Amino acid sequence: MPYLFLLYLLILSLVAFVLYGIDKRRAKRRAYRIPESALLSLGFFGGAVGALAAMQTLRHKTKHWYFYAVNILGLAWQMALLVLLFLKFK
Repeated sequence: MPYLFLLYLLILSLVAFVLYGIDKRRAKRRAYRIPESALLSLGFFGGAVGALAAMQTLRHKTKHWYFYAVNILGLAWQMALLVLLFLKFK
């Protein structure tokens, strides 16, 4: 069970990183953007590691405090649940 959740987190983090990259490229080209709500939801519901990594490496959405807040809150509950699952299914 904890490994399935870990796989879920890894997949969503990869998706989040890629979508932040796509949004960054679209921003430079002034093209249609990915909605902020989609990026925030993705980070909060499982992709916080990828979202935070993308924010730092791609330097995207770093001026918006609420992106840090939502992703850090998401990271907190995701890591807490992961630890609990590993302790329970040890």
